[in-house]
Amino acid sequence: MFRQFVFGFNDLIRSQETFIFKMKKTLSILLLVLIFTSCGEYQKALKTDEIGVKYDVATKQYDSGKYAKAIRLFEQIAPSYRGRPQAEKMFYMYAQSYFKTKQYYSAGYQFESFVSSYPKSEKVEEASYLAALSYSKLSPRYSLDQVDTYKAIDKLQSFINNYPTSPFLAEANVIVKDLREKLEKKSFEIAKQYNTISDHKAAVVVLDNFVTDFPGTKYKEQALYYKLDSSYKLAINSIDSKKQERLTNAKTAYLNLVKFNPSSEFKEESDQMLDRIEKELKQISNK
Repeated sequence: MFRQFVFGFNDLIRSQETFIFKMKKTLSILLLVLIFTSCGEYQKALKTDEIGVKYDVATKQYDSGKYAKAIRLFEQIAPSYRGRPQAEKMFYMYAQSYFKTKQYYSAGYQFESFVSSYPKSEKVEEASYLAALSYSKLSPRYSLDQVDTYKAIDKLQSFINNYPTSPFLAEANVIVKDLREKLEKKSFEIAKQYNTISDHKAAVVVLDNFVTDFPGTKYKEQALYYKLDSSYKLAINSIDSKKQERLTNAKTAYLNLVKFNPSSEFKEESDQMLDRIEKELKQISNK
């Protein structure tokens, strides 16, 4: 009796395993059919002249997150779709597809075009923000040319001015702050470079301009030190007719640094410069 029960139980397990295997096989086949059907539908849409078919398939690709495929179809129908009832939705999806695939030049252009074409759209505020955001994504690291950074700041500032109560406002302000800090760092590195290459006359002017242009900069202490360093070296190596004036300017640069931060990390080197400056000034006055 027990053996019959065991055999029956084993048969039941085997039948369940067989059923599960068949179900997996069936599901795999159905999945393959769906994939091939979808691919076939997409390929047909690419080749057809019916823009309605292209629109429907592009929308399916977009909704499925297949943005690159959607773009290919949107590109084909965009020129002839303006003025149609679905055009607003289509151009929004078109712009979003570029954004989702990180093609930010095209995304920025398409979102701006959307805003211009559909100013009364419920998506216009979001599109305006995404256009500006796209340009901010193009901003390179600080050491490279910053044309795109300036452009992004202008776009974001325009958005902030136009939509002062937008839910995107806080994020937009943070991005603008980050972009401005990048420009600030680039300006500082350029100014510092004059000191590094020993063009001290230019360094004094450029570092002074930097501090004026960015009064609250986190690089102020460094800028004041490098200005002192350049002022000092310029003075020490000057001809006699210009030496006193330049030594006095170097001493003023020292005073500006210690006034800004009496315990500056550059205090030791600065004090050594001051000591030499005062000795040189004393020698001049004794002549």
